[in-house]
Amino acid sequence: MRLAWLYLRRLPLAEACARFVAGIKRFAAAQGKPERYHETITWAYLLLINERDARAARAQTWDEFADANADLLDWENSVLKSYYRAETLSSDVARKVFLLPDKIGERAG
Repeated sequence: MRLAWLYLRRLPLAEACARFVAGIKRFAAAQGKPERYHETITWAYLLLINERDARAARAQTWDEFADANADLLDWENSVLKSYYRAETLSSDVARKVFLLPDKIGERAG
């Protein structure tokens, strides 16, 4: 998360996302597990980090950002559960391409 936040702070959104995604894919491949890369999860978190950072009243340090957005760092109760159905995130297509959230009408908090 911190690395994604740093990319997004220092580069325009499209460039930050492209570089971050390329880096994550290289890392997964170097570990011998390229299938572990998940396009929807990666892009969803990048976009959420970007939005949250933009909505902050002022520029924040990483620690301030992390404290204000603890839900982004909670892997057990992933914030993505509010946006995506479990079967969507576990699908092969979600691994390969970014899917738009499919629980928008169901989000209640």
